[in-house]
Amino acid sequence: MTALTPAPGFLEAPFARRTWRAYGFLWVALLLAPFAFAYAVLTTVLTVGLTVTVVGLFVAGALVLGGRGWGGAYRRLSRRLLSVEIAEPVPRRTRRGFWRRLGGTIGDGAGWRAILYMAATFPLAIVSFVVSTVFLAVALGAMTHWVWSRFLPLQEAPDGTTHRGLSIVAGDWYWFADSPARHTLLVAAGLVLLFLWPLAQAPFVALFRLLAGALLGPTRASVRVAELERTRAGVVEDADDRLRRIERDLHDGTQARLVAVAMQLGEARDLLAAGNDADDVALAGNLVGTAHDSTKEALAELREIARGIHPPALDSGLAVALETLGARAPVPVTVDVDPVVEAGGRLAPAVESIAYYTVAELLTNVVKHADASGAYVLVQRTADGLRVRVRDDGRGGAAVVAPDGSGHRTGLAGLVDRVRAVDGTLDLSSPAGGPTVVTVLLPTQTRPATPVTRPRP
Repeated sequence: MTALTPAPGFLEAPFARRTWRAYGFLWVALLLAPFAFAYAVLTTVLTVGLTVTVVGLFVAGALVLGGRGWGGAYRRLSRRLLSVEIAEPVPRRTRRGFWRRLGGTIGDGAGWRAILYMAATFPLAIVSFVVSTVFLAVALGAMTHWVWSRFLPLQEAPDGTTHRGLSIVAGDWYWFADSPARHTLLVAAGLVLLFLWPLAQAPFVALFRLLAGALLGPTRASVRVAELERTRAGVVEDADDRLRRIERDLHDGTQARLVAVAMQLGEARDLLAAGNDADDVALAGNLVGTAHDSTKEALAELREIARGIHPPALDSGLAVALETLGARAPVPVTVDVDPVVEAGGRLAPAVESIAYYTVAELLTNVVKHADASGAYVLVQRTADGLRVRVRDDGRGGAAVVAPDGSGHRTGLAGLVDRVRAVDGTLDLSSPAGGPTVVTVLLPTQTRPATPVTRPRP
């Protein structure tokens, strides 16, 4: 729930558009309240009454789903008149199977929350409208009493005198607002009530906003499920792309090189089997040497592919893996890993892997796009989780979504999905001209501590 406009000050509140729009909301809420309350009662009674049936529950389910329509109407009213933006609930899924479809309609959470809102706001709409209208009517009436009081009928005071206007009589004591001084006093009192009117109305409006945000918007659980489904789809797509890239590298690179080795060894074997000619033996030796060199190159390619699947350096700990990654970067990279990171035990393999590949991807972006002279990697373990920060002195302008308005997702979008898949967050700061700072926060799930073996310098 997000406020679209700021609240006006005390002196401008009675004349502010936001105050009068909120008062208009109270009018609309009062007009809708009886129908909404009747709908809520009807839905509840039918659901309970038709429980013993089966087919009849689809009628009750349709009414529950209709609550989503009521919720949408109240969200639009809240946005236009209360200046508050409420996100729509997660769309309903169409389930397969008779019983699952029936349960999905009769048990729709968004529909029932909207129905609860309609029932809860029925008394609130009446009380809020009465209080706000009484305040406003009394204020305006007191301020204009000097105009319309002359049309009131004459009243007789206890002493026999006659007066016009507002009267307060208590036994033999009486007070009539029928003189300029008393008219002025009423105008002043009306002004005070007019400025107090927004304050009297504000608690009811705030309660409407609170109920709308709590009952008409999505729940945290539903948002989290939808986010996990989206990130899971992104992670699966990223994993599929990686597998395809590995397959392509094996097919076009390593496999072709091994086929050439096999052909060279086969040709050498044929030359050796043909006879003892010195030229044939020398040519066979050259072929075997070429095959040997190609085999070593194929092994190097296989090591690179295996490193892309799981970096061997991670077996020695995240610190060693990141230091190795920084040493291999084409630009100078300073890696600063807080010793506390692994002091409490090794992190979960998924967290270590995501941290490693995040840094690797960010350093790749630094080399390809940032035009930077260097980068700095900082890894800390805090109370919130594992914080990984990568900073470069490049030209900046990095974005998760292309800034040209096309909606095209950049390479950083894949990192965001990968980080969110483990309940992490990614924060990007990249103004034009730099520097670019990417801060990733990952949960510190740990595994049992194992001895960390660091290579000797």
